[in-house]
Amino acid sequence: MDYLKEIQGKTCHDPYFNKMNTNTNTKRCVFVNGPVIVGAGPSGLAAAACLTAKGVQSLVLERCNCIASLWQLKTYNRLSLHLPKQFCELPLMSFPHDFPTYPTKQQFIKYLELYAMTFNIRPVFNQTVISANYDRNLGLWIIRTDTTTSHATITTEYVTRWLIVATGENAEAVLPDIEGMDEFSGTIMHTSLYKSGEIFTSKKVLVVGCGNSGMEVCLDLCNHDAAPSLVVRDTVHVLPREMLGKSTFGLSMWLLKWLPMRLVDRFLLITSRLFLGDTSRLGLDRPEIGPLELKNLSGKTPVLDVGTLAKIKSGDIKVCPGIKRLLKHHTVEFVNGQTEEYDAIILATGYKSNVPSWLKEKEMFSEKDGLPKRPFPNGWKGECGLYAVGFTKRGLLGASIDAKKIAEHIHQYFQ
Repeated sequence: MDYLKEIQGKTCHDPYFNKMNTNTNTKRCVFVNGPVIVGAGPSGLAAAACLTAKGVQSLVLERCNCIASLWQLKTYNRLSLHLPKQFCELPLMSFPHDFPTYPTKQQFIKYLELYAMTFNIRPVFNQTVISANYDRNLGLWIIRTDTTTSHATITTEYVTRWLIVATGENAEAVLPDIEGMDEFSGTIMHTSLYKSGEIFTSKKVLVVGCGNSGMEVCLDLCNHDAAPSLVVRDTVHVLPREMLGKSTFGLSMWLLKWLPMRLVDRFLLITSRLFLGDTSRLGLDRPEIGPLELKNLSGKTPVLDVGTLAKIKSGDIKVCPGIKRLLKHHTVEFVNGQTEEYDAIILATGYKSNVPSWLKEKEMFSEKDGLPKRPFPNGWKGECGLYAVGFTKRGLLGASIDAKKIAEHIHQYFQ
């Protein structure tokens, strides 16, 4: 049987096709004799490479026109990996030796492109998955995609025994519903649209969200002579990116081999106070739970400081409480009753999974957050040939672990 076989002269099973105007729409069915991977980000590439290494061909579908579209299209220019490169490698291929400890955005994209080339991964681009259904009568997954061109909408049904969901935890931007957003006259944008602070020089900018992205955007704004303020609505752990000459993350992983998490957390907090001081005095209260335990329980990542804290201490970045509402013109009212004017608001409010919008399956993924219901390390496998990679809340390390397990499991069917 061919790896990819277009089913000629056959009407697709979905009655949707019978309703289409064939003058403006094209339809086809393709049988894939191997897994279909939805998403050509790092997780999808890792799964495809691990399958290739096992001699199993796969088909990668990507809604955008490039691999790693989040990195290429929706990240700011100064971004670099927050963890040392050895913790961010995909399976079977290391970073080039001449890359720095913390590769830049451009270097990471170059690595991913080389990775795809090395393992001959050729995604089918501009394939927006509309739905994925499991047909129990056929024992096959039916994945329907739409591709819109200037002349027509091409709808394709990919038929496969195995479906690997690799769209990840960061598929869609989270946009908070703040009262008065329609009244605010200044610019409001999500960090997915932010590239550089250059366009905000000499402007007052309010950054909403104090995770790694919000902190780094504030630093970038400072470096471009803007006047940023940071909204801190919740407690947050801020750790130095490096301590004692080692990366904080790497040191934590080493200590966890010998000590319980509770003691490692205590060590991190004591050492962070020595390096950074008491962050609560800056308006950054720490959670009661330690950084590693909090990450393990909720997936909330501690902030690894790359210079933002020094700008807060110097007064170049102002810390503000939560927003109550936005008023006319450029005014923001905070929960403490104070008001202030800003030229722009940048929403560093994160991303979410979009799996519930297209995967017509209710057992493996939660409809609430679009993540596997079973926590790591057991969330990679569902029923009927359904798999997930890149949903571990453990970054690329977790994705690599899942990719290897998935390839090993599917490979059994080809022996």
